[in-house]
Amino acid sequence: MRTSTAGGSGRDHVAEPDGPAREDRALPPVGEFVEVCGAGLVSDPSGALYWPDHGVLAVADLHLEKGSSFARRGVLLPPYDTGDALARLRSVAARYAPRVVIALGDSFHDGGGPGRIAVADRATLLGLQRGRDWVWITGNHDPEPVPGIGGRFAAVAAIGPLLFRHAPQPDADPGEIAGHLHPVARLPVAGRAIRRRCFVTDRTRLVMPAFGAYAGGLNIRDRAFVRLFTTLDVTAYVLGEARLHAFAAARCVAD
Repeated sequence: MRTSTAGGSGRDHVAEPDGPAREDRALPPVGEFVEVCGAGLVSDPSGALYWPDHGVLAVADLHLEKGSSFARRGVLLPPYDTGDALARLRSVAARYAPRVVIALGDSFHDGGGPGRIAVADRATLLGLQRGRDWVWITGNHDPEPVPGIGGRFAAVAAIGPLLFRHAPQPDADPGEIAGHLHPVARLPVAGRAIRRRCFVTDRTRLVMPAFGAYAGGLNIRDRAFVRLFTTLDVTAYVLGEARLHAFAAARCVAD
């Protein structure tokens, strides 16, 4: 895998990826298989995305230290969001044993987040990186590389037919995997509406749900998603407690 510190929607800034990962990995039954530009992916109920052919695990919008960021402004939230996100990430990493982890931007809620992270949480983060390649994609909340959190930094990462970046681009080539929009689906269930985080895809591109504990969400019926997906054949893979649930986006309702 090669990464790029340059922006843009094209692939001329990235080189060919490394070879595939081991083929003897056993996949758990909880994930939902999704195909994007011929790449077979597993969307996990945690909100992570796994690509078996290359041993790649992707997560979007961790927003680590959002609680401490709010506390500095006098808005007191339980200060456990970083620990919660890292514990869930450790669990999903144990499930898939990836050799590459790509964090799709807004991994910290602000530039001072890495300096506020607790010693135990920093140790968990560095432990997760041990023995694997870790790529921090820069986002709008964390646009600059920072020391002390391991890994390497890039604007985009290209592997085979897929391009991983933070914010989806309306004119992107097929194969884009992005975060940033924090997609949620609002579904009518038993006379009421429930709102859940989700993956959303038309099989040529995919937008991932936010992984962070305190990250909000944007309804997939919002115009921001309408601008991205030019087809009506869009599916939302809604996160449940133990599995995902696939719904046609047309069945979801606006806020």
